[in-house]
Amino acid sequence: MPGQLAVGSLASMPGMPGVPSVHFTLGHTFSHWDLSPFPLVVLALSVATALWYLRADWSLAARGRHWGGLRTAAFLSGLVFTDLAFCSSVAVYANDYFQAHVLQHLLLMVVAPPLLALGMPSTLFLQTASRRAKERWLRVLRSDGFAVLSHPVTVFALYFGAMFVFFLTPLIGFAMEHMAVMDFFNVVFLAGGTLYWWPMVGLDPIVHWKMTHGFRLMNILIGGGVEAFLGVAILNNSRTIAPMYSLAGTHSGGALLWVSTEFVSLGAFLPIYIQWMRSEDRIGAREDARSDRAAATDAATGGGGTATPIAAPRPSVNRPLSAWEAAFAAKGGHLPTLQAHRPPPAPPGADSAPGPAR
Repeated sequence: MPGQLAVGSLASMPGMPGVPSVHFTLGHTFSHWDLSPFPLVVLALSVATALWYLRADWSLAARGRHWGGLRTAAFLSGLVFTDLAFCSSVAVYANDYFQAHVLQHLLLMVVAPPLLALGMPSTLFLQTASRRAKERWLRVLRSDGFAVLSHPVTVFALYFGAMFVFFLTPLIGFAMEHMAVMDFFNVVFLAGGTLYWWPMVGLDPIVHWKMTHGFRLMNILIGGGVEAFLGVAILNNSRTIAPMYSLAGTHSGGALLWVSTEFVSLGAFLPIYIQWMRSEDRIGAREDARSDRAAATDAATGGGGTATPIAAPRPSVNRPLSAWEAAFAAKGGHLPTLQAHRPPPAPPGADSAPGPAR
């Protein structure tokens, strides 16, 4: 069987110098975890982040505000996949099998980041943090440095350029022989994936750059083609991609990258398309409401009056909107909070009604 031949060829890999080889077995998959210092740090940070997210969610619930359960599930799932990439047997097998290295790469760049973005952590932080913490975070989002870092051209170059430089040069072999360097690049891959997917599928307001839904879909198409080209280039390589990997493993890893890119592209279309349709529905509802009010004004003036332009609806709040609230309202037409219930206005003439006798 081809699959059996592939496994057999992978089992004979030389592995990294000074690192014991771990043969691929079902038992090793569940029993071998990377418990070196850096993965343990990642695990501790993930647990701390999950606790903060849950406490912030509970804080909103205590104030009568609803935070979607799907957002929480997506964010926690993103943290789990991040830990799997750094701590699980995937990281252990990456020392010997290039397929595992590609899987680790996919977890850090195309699985965990969009799930984290769907969790809307920036919006949750701005709703629950102290005023000073909000001001500091808004300063970061508004800074010129973040504007350059989050620019679509910069993100595209960081996301795809880093992959080409890493996989098509001897850098991958050097990094795998110096695990501190490999850990650094994994963090860079995770950061690049976060910057790429945040505006693509996330709902957090982005101060500087806003992508239309059509541009997001085009970005997915172009990016999918670029990453598929990288997979094909690795698949057609006549030499091993790094000294610790076999040629068969190199080809199998390239094929995995190529095929998985197609599935990721199709999967990314779904949330973007749903968001686009919901956005169009909101715009249509606002236009219908504006037309209804204009028709009512014409009817009240006998059809000869000029209707006063009606401003676009804005969230009903008893205070000025903050910068992030204004950005979110402009993007979605509403704030992601439940406004406190207010009693209906008093009927006309109620103010002139006599009060109780004194």
